[in-house]
This record gives sequence, C-alpha cells and structure tokens, in this order.
Amino acid sequence: MALTHILGYPRIGAGRELKKALEAYWRGDLPQRELLAVGAEIRRGNWQAQREAGLELVTVGDFAWYDQVLNHTLMFGAVPPRFDEGAADNKLDQYFRIARGRAPSGSPVAASAMTKWFDTNYHYLVPEFSADQNFALDSDWLLTEVQEARSQGHNTKAVVIGPLTYLWLGRAEGDALALLPKLLPCYTQLLRELAEAGVEWVQLDEPILGLDLPGAWRDAFAPAYRELNAAVPALKLLLATYFSSLQENLPLAFALPVDGVHIDCVRAPEELSTAVEALGPNQVLSAGVLNGRNVWRGDLASWQSRLKPIAEQLGDRLWLSASCSLLHCPVDLETETGLPAEQRQKLAYSRQKLEELKQLQSLLQQDAATDASASVAAVSSSTALEELQDTWRPQSYAERAPLQAKRWQLPLLPTTTIGSFPQTDLLRKVRKQFRSGEISEQDYRDHLRAEIAEAIRRQEILGLDVLVHGEAERNDMVEYFGEQLEGFVHTGNGWVQSYGSRCVKPPIIFGDISRPKPMTVEWISYAQSLTKKPVKGMLTGPVTILNWSFPREDIPRAESCLQIAKALRQEVLDLEEAGIGIIQIDEPALREGVPLRESEHKAYFDWAVACFRYTCSQVKPETQIHTHMCYSNFNAIMDAIVALDADVITIESSRSDLQLLHAFSGEKGGYPNEIGPGVYDIHSPNVPQREELVARLKKIAEVIPLEKLWVNPDCGLKTRSWAEVGSSLLNMVEAARTLRAELA
Repeated sequence: MALTHILGYPRIGAGRELKKALEAYWRGDLPQRELLAVGAEIRRGNWQAQREAGLELVTVGDFAWYDQVLNHTLMFGAVPPRFDEGAADNKLDQYFRIARGRAPSGSPVAASAMTKWFDTNYHYLVPEFSADQNFALDSDWLLTEVQEARSQGHNTKAVVIGPLTYLWLGRAEGDALALLPKLLPCYTQLLRELAEAGVEWVQLDEPILGLDLPGAWRDAFAPAYRELNAAVPALKLLLATYFSSLQENLPLAFALPVDGVHIDCVRAPEELSTAVEALGPNQVLSAGVLNGRNVWRGDLASWQSRLKPIAEQLGDRLWLSASCSLLHCPVDLETETGLPAEQRQKLAYSRQKLEELKQLQSLLQQDAATDASASVAAVSSSTALEELQDTWRPQSYAERAPLQAKRWQLPLLPTTTIGSFPQTDLLRKVRKQFRSGEISEQDYRDHLRAEIAEAIRRQEILGLDVLVHGEAERNDMVEYFGEQLEGFVHTGNGWVQSYGSRCVKPPIIFGDISRPKPMTVEWISYAQSLTKKPVKGMLTGPVTILNWSFPREDIPRAESCLQIAKALRQEVLDLEEAGIGIIQIDEPALREGVPLRESEHKAYFDWAVACFRYTCSQVKPETQIHTHMCYSNFNAIMDAIVALDADVITIESSRSDLQLLHAFSGEKGGYPNEIGPGVYDIHSPNVPQREELVARLKKIAEVIPLEKLWVNPDCGLKTRSWAEVGSSLLNMVEAARTLRAELA
C-alpha cells in the first residue's frame, strides 16, 4: 500500500499564534519562556494533525522562529562575527538580530540580507560565507524537536536542507562550492546524531536540482551523497526536489545513493513515468501530487487513474505527498466562517490536504474510475499573447523625460517613499469595527480621511518632494485590490507566512476579472487636494496581483494577468483624468514568477512584461510612471526590467550593501531610465543615521548618474511605527539635502 507524508507544514498556527507571540516578545511584553511554550504548542498541534489524518510519517524540523534557512545557518555555525555579542547567553536573541537587526537583548546591528525562496513569496535570510569560512555543528534545536515528537508517540521523519542547496543559497566571498568539503562533516555528524535519536528517515531538500546548474555543482552531488550515505548506512535518506521539473538532473537524482526521491508532480507531471523507470530496485518514489502552493482541492480521481498501475507495481515503495512544503498554503479551512458553501467545497487548506492524501491512498486500493493513460493537459496562453502584441507607450523615455521634468520641477535627488505608512493599532481597530458592523461606513470613511490628512501633514513637515497618501484604506497591497475587483474571493483566515512574523492573506481568483468601479481615485484625489506637492497614485501591478493571489488552474495564468491589466488600465486612466500625474504601479513579484528553468523564461516575460506595459500604454507622455521591485537577482532579469519602460523604478537594495545595484549601473548596460535604490532597510526597527545615509548616497552616485537618482526607503513603511518612520525619513531627507549642498 502507498504511504503518506508531507515535506513540511505551516508554522504560524491556525490563529497566527506564532506571529502574535513573536511580536509580543520583541516588544518586551512576553517572556522568552512563554514564547518557547507557544512554539512547542504549535509543533504539537502540527504533528497531531498529521497523525490524526493517518499519515505514516510525521515531519519534524520544519518549524522555525523566523526562517528555516536561518535555522541551518546557526546549526552549522555560519554566523557572521558581527552577531557574536551575547550569543553565549541568549542564542534566540542572536537568531533575531541576524533576522531583523535587533532583539530584546544585545546591541542593534545590520541584519542579514533577505531574498525570495526560489519562485515563491516567502523570504529567507541569505547565509554569509567568508573566504576562510569554517563550520561547526550545533544541532540542539533539531534534536530537541525530534525528542519532543517521539515523546508524543510520533513516527518521525526529520527534514534538513541539503548541503548543496544550502551553499547555493548563500553569498560567498569566493566560490561557495569550494566550502563543501568543510561543510559535509557537519552533515555526517548530524545524520549520526539523528540516527542515535531514533530517526529512521531524513528528508534532505535539494530544490536546486530543478535549476540549470553549472557542471561543477552537478558533479558535486554524487561524491557528496556517497559521503553522507557512508556515514550512517542504516539511516534512510529521502532526496526532496520541488518547484520545477528535473529534466537533465532526473537521472542524477535517482542515481544518488539515497533511499528515495521526491518529485514535484504538479509542476512536472510529465516526469512521473520517467521517474518510475529511473527508480532503483530498493528506492522509494515520493510523488508530490497535491499542489502545496494553491488552495484548490486536488483532482483525486485523475491521480487515482494515473497512480493506480504505479501503486500496483511499487506497493509501499510509492509515497503520496504534496508537491512541496505546505508552508505556502493557509493552515485550516475550518477557521473560515464566512465563505459560501459552494466556494468552500472547492478549497483545501493544509489541514484538508492531509485528509486528501489519505483519501487518495484509499482510492488507490480501489479500481480506477478512469483511463490510466490520462495525462495532465498543458494550457496555452496564445489568446492573451495575441492581445499583448503592441503595448509600448507611443513616446520613448527620452521624449517623455523632459516633458515630465518641466511639469514637476523636482530638485536633484528627489525624495519620496514607496507608498504605505504605518498601520496603527487604532487604524486596525477601526477597520475591524467597520467590518463587524460596530461603526457606520461614513464613520469609517471619515477616519480614513483623517489618517490620509495626517500622512500628508507629516510628509510636508519632513520635507519630502513627492508624497503618497499612505494607503490607510488598504489592508494589504494585493488583498485590497482583490476585494475591489470582480472574480476574486477574499478569505477571513487564509494567512500564509511571507517572512518572520509577516503574514499575508492572498485573495483567491475564482472567475473572470473586471473592475466594477474606481478603486483608488477618491482617496488619492483627496490627498492631492491637501497639498501643492505631487501625490503619487498607488497601484499594485497585474503580475504581482496574480502572483500574490491563489490563481485559477483551469485557464492560463497569462489570461488572468491580462484581465487584471485591463482593469488596472481603467484605473490608471481615471487617476490621470483626476489630475494625478505620477502613478506608481508596483511589481515586486515580477521576479518570483519567473520559471526556474531558463528555457521557460521568454514565454513568461512575453506576457508578464506586456501586461505591465498594457496598464499604462495610453497615458500622456508627461504622466510619470513609477514601479517598485523587491529583493531579486536583478542581473538575471535585467532585459525584462528595462522592457517594463517605467520612467522611474525603485528597488530594495540596502540589505545587500548595494550589491544588487550594480545590475542597474551603466557599466553593464543597466537601467536607462530613472532609479531609486532603497537607502535604508525598512524590515529592521533600526533607525538609519544621517551620516550613514550620506555615505550610502555617495556610494550609489558612483554607479547611478545623479540626474537619474531618486532617494527613498527600501520598501513600504506599513509594518513600522510612526516613531521609527519619522526619524528615519527625516534623516533620509536631510541626507539628500546635505549631498545637494555639497554638489552645489
């Protein structure tokens, strides 16, 4: 009989218990022992959910206080020296200083860089490897969790990021692969300790096998895994891959000395038969057949048909699982009380996916209802592409720029922010009161107008050049638009982790998308009426709305994206008609939607970039279009970024010590239009000092021409307090003025 397991489970808790406990601890309102108790209770509930669903193996090691990659950085002793202070006395606070630059104990310090986990909206902390990097194992946290689970009667499978993937994810002064001989002894020691703790299976995650790997990295897998296998021959290793097809790496994966291989049958269903053929005589095949990144119920009848002959051939050597960790899926559909029955019955959150695995296991013991040769049909985006053939603005940037400069008369190094301002406790309370019916719509709208007026007042006092309305009316940059557009359904508790304590609630695309009425015009027009300075119109771009929603699976993503772009173009033109002449259309998720295989990049960019341009293709040349992007490997997608043809782009860059900025410099072709590299990190509570910002701006000016340089924070300021925001922005504005004076 086929067995069931998962690669990982959400760690935020069904009621976001982890988020609430973390933020209380960081504020000093919760003792560390109580924080630890919250984590233990979440783990207990997660393991119990897997056991109650009848899974044969319970996954341990997927819990993290902030990020699973950061867990490994501490476990292998790869902590940069600047975080050493107080580590011996309080390892957890050291962990949080790495993640966010500050903890209840210890001095503030520059946090480690953060970037996207492959093609997801989850952010991980980038390991920092020095040229003389050494590693030392400290496995207490993982062994403690194994002991916890075993004491609760669970049959455990430990999960660890594989050594090649861990090194690949890091930033090294030299060749990260050269560190593998130093790292492998820590892995072999860890495997021995897990075996001694009674663990039978260890899941080693190597998602980089879904990438176009350089030859040296591919060649490193076999000797590395021979060493791991030889260390503890009795321990069983499951190699886990996900997010992409394996292609040329499939024979490599199955030839490794491992006891099983997990493949993503949602992203690459066509590789299932090839995997069965490549399977060794004693190896397990773990088939990820339920979508770990979406909320729709699985097509169990279809998978019954496809897997039935494989189950008969392999027996208990066939394992059933989700495509990837359920980290990217909400926790429990039972917490949703407001969804109509016809919508609920189509959905499955993480808890329900556990039940689906057991249902599929039962179905495989019955006769298949459909033809076993059925295959998953690919969907074509040709219809959308035909509509996106010509989306360029009629005038080039070179023609638009002087018209925009004449209209706005901005100083050198114009200052602005990315869009959002702090969402205060009072604002959240008022929003909750409105949704529960405790206050009237008019009272709610009056409060929002007061919040917007206060945001404008503060910006004028600070001396910013281009203002924003602060987005007081928005709960989230994607969810807000999902609530305004037809074709979306928003949930009450569909939370997923983005990073640390930051959770988002992606809307669900249920049908065709349209805009019944303007979404932002009233609020931004009101803000503009309060000031003579320009106020940016703020929109989330079509690609980001798509990528940060749970998409339909019955039509191509390109088609849904075009529907969103059409709705946004109406909004852009209405903003322009209302006198808003600077409009920001954010696309922080453009990079994460890129397929992991380079051969698939062009097809994605053909429609994604064109959809962005479609939103603003009809505006006047003097209307200035901005966009914003988050942590990304910009070098890999520079051509696509240039093709967006935005007049101004702002990017997150401060955590990388401006290393990402070189992709935009003239020395490599770069970005031909205007650019605002983030000059300080908004994900950290640390307030940047003016001298630090002046030095950073001078460094930026060595790469970006001054006449094309904007000054702004890394990202929106929604998650920060007004005290932090006021001090940080004042220092930023003074830094820009200081540099202007020096240049004058």
